[in-house]
Amino acid sequence: MDIAIVGAGLGGLAAAAVLLERGHRVRVYEQSADLAEVGAGIQMSANAMKVLDRIGLRGVLEPLAVRPKAFEFRRFDSGELLHRLPLAEQHEARHGAPYFQLHRADLHAALRDAVLARDAAALVLGARALRIDERADRVSVHFDDRPPAEAELLVGADGIKSIVRSFGQGPEQTGFTGQVAWRCTVPVERIAPALRTDIVSTVWCGPRNHAVTYYLRGGALVNFVGCVERGWEEESWTARRPWEELDADYAGWHPMVRAVVEQVDRDACFRWALNQRRPDARWSRARITLLGDAVHATLPYMAQGAAMAIEDAAVLARALDLPLPLPLAERLQVYARHRAPRTSRVVRESAEMGELYHIVDAEAMRRAFAERDIARSRNEWLYPYDPWTASLLPEGQA
Repeated sequence: MDIAIVGAGLGGLAAAAVLLERGHRVRVYEQSADLAEVGAGIQMSANAMKVLDRIGLRGVLEPLAVRPKAFEFRRFDSGELLHRLPLAEQHEARHGAPYFQLHRADLHAALRDAVLARDAAALVLGARALRIDERADRVSVHFDDRPPAEAELLVGADGIKSIVRSFGQGPEQTGFTGQVAWRCTVPVERIAPALRTDIVSTVWCGPRNHAVTYYLRGGALVNFVGCVERGWEEESWTARRPWEELDADYAGWHPMVRAVVEQVDRDACFRWALNQRRPDARWSRARITLLGDAVHATLPYMAQGAAMAIEDAAVLARALDLPLPLPLAERLQVYARHRAPRTSRVVRESAEMGELYHIVDAEAMRRAFAERDIARSRNEWLYPYDPWTASLLPEGQA
């Protein structure tokens, strides 16, 4: 099949690599003139690693990854352990693939190289999509400064402000969560050895605020994400904010959090608004479908947003492989019906995690963690999922 993908982020590149592997002709159109991923840390659990492994990236990523021993949920000031979710060898033994913490730029580069190794002409940069025309047998993507692209199928992997999604559906409906997110990285040698936590991913939970710290690039960097309740501001990953505001948001926090705040480069503190989006009910048209943030943008509180996009890529490829004479529109509906419930659950539970992490009263927070039992829940439904073997048909159908 002749397939056009709009958006060369993690989901779009994963889809391109998987579809090229299966023999499709793929062109990925990216509005940026330079293909580079912004951001810092990203976490890939077994459910997503199974896709990356299938396209040959485990060996590429392993030298760059950190395998955390656990998720630890702790009180923001005392460091009291509220809950622990074992990872490392236990995660791989139970779910069939490792848990990697990676720099987004490293994962993005690996996916880009996987695409180019399969087709050196697959990436088209500096192509900003403006308009889409869908016909019975083709779909056209119109750009601002180049001829239109023709394809049999168009995949919208163009993120939260998706042009593809807006075609026929109008502007999306968003609601501000009341929280903004800080992000920064700090070289680990700047952190006093006595403060360096074990190789774990730590969620520091406090009143109307939480922070996450974990390690990247073999432990050379500490990644920091802080989500605090504030007024609305720009939704942009590249918006810098004054260090003094970061310092004030985390005054009185645990010494490890304070160490990161105090040692960060003062001109490299980024903060953006976190908006809540309702997952789209309509994923596909006759020759158009969506994946990733374009259809199920997820708050970052479960570290599953990119993982869901990578799962989408594998399931879309499997749905397209369903035998003829099943029409393309019906194959796209199989993909959507399978993915929508799972991604909606991730969106919903991610929002619930944000509420859990911000409980003001310490005793109420302890009770809430005990009742939720995050480790049991995620090990039962989230991490075991395999995009390559999960049934694409509703339960009870042959």
